[in-house]
Amino acid sequence: MSQRAIYLDNAATTPVLPEVREAMLPFLGDAAFGNPSSPHQVGRAVRAAVEQARHQVAAAVGADPTSVLFTSGGTEADNLAVLGGALAARAAGRPFRVAVSAVEHKAVLAAAHAVKDLGGEAIVMPVDAHGVLEGDAVDRALAAGADPIAAMWVNNETGVLQHVATIAQRIAERGGWLVCDAVQALGKVACSLTDLPRTMLAVSAHKIGGPKGVGALIVPDVHAVHPLIHGGGQQGGVRPGTENVPGIVGFGRAAQLAAERLTTHARHTAALRDAFEQRLRAAFPDARVHGASALRAPHVSNVAFPGADSETLLMHLDLAGVCCSSGSACTTGSVTPSHVLTSMGVPRELATASLRFSFGPQNTMDEVEQVLARLPAIVAKVQDLGRALGR
Repeated sequence: MSQRAIYLDNAATTPVLPEVREAMLPFLGDAAFGNPSSPHQVGRAVRAAVEQARHQVAAAVGADPTSVLFTSGGTEADNLAVLGGALAARAAGRPFRVAVSAVEHKAVLAAAHAVKDLGGEAIVMPVDAHGVLEGDAVDRALAAGADPIAAMWVNNETGVLQHVATIAQRIAERGGWLVCDAVQALGKVACSLTDLPRTMLAVSAHKIGGPKGVGALIVPDVHAVHPLIHGGGQQGGVRPGTENVPGIVGFGRAAQLAAERLTTHARHTAALRDAFEQRLRAAFPDARVHGASALRAPHVSNVAFPGADSETLLMHLDLAGVCCSSGSACTTGSVTPSHVLTSMGVPRELATASLRFSFGPQNTMDEVEQVLARLPAIVAKVQDLGRALGR
């Protein structure tokens, strides 16, 4: 029998919590199967469950429930905010121009590219060596008339935090909108819209123990976005379509639990990450932890192992029962480095030697020790292979 995998890829997805499954079950059978748009009692009962989930998600981020628009996930939420926000600005007679940080999730970058495809402009704002937006980058974007402007709360590859409260205030003073991808922030760091004026927040269920295929864009003013999907009048017509009721119910419960357990989970994952990095540095003196000098969320560690190809490392770690990830991509035999690390000025040879380890509440210190015990032989083997191939 194969050994049980040690899962350190929680930034990619998380296991569905038992409490979430329990909440969803009635809506997966014949107990509560109605269409939430139906006016009869079967539909009304389901509508009440959707609205309860809307309140739970709103409460988790300090928002008004009426501002929660359920989507198919974080990617759709990002697209609705960036592209939908740009289209709304154009319709109001403002420049068809957006600005995004260079280290955004690809969903945000692709949405900005879609603005260009439609005849608009996309400004890419630079970051410093830690992955933090440069001081005057937002000011330059505002001066150029960009709206909305995207800056993610927590980077999905490095865990580095942006100063979103300061950024939001600066943008609001000019009457613009901040698009904040908070997919890796919810349940990991204190995440509230209270101090973020004129901010659209994108969140996702499956990063916090909820189901895949459901997320939300939280928009204080629905006029800030133009619909990307057209059809029925659900969710004010801004995001129409029959709601994914089981997913939404699960998301609501997951968001409630994430808020309740935030402090405990953050303390636990920070302890795992810090122990991992401390012992890793002792075992690999030349290893580099990206973003280590910046403020980071507690659950992510992105490490470069000089001389070791990340894709080969992933394969050998998988064979050894360790699940993690890399931000690079292998296309036609050539490894393309992570755009996040490249934007931080990380040399290609380090960017393509980097792995992301991300911790969750279910992980243990024993698992960390097991991974660290397996790493030296694997890294040495991959480095030897690289030397043999002349890399």
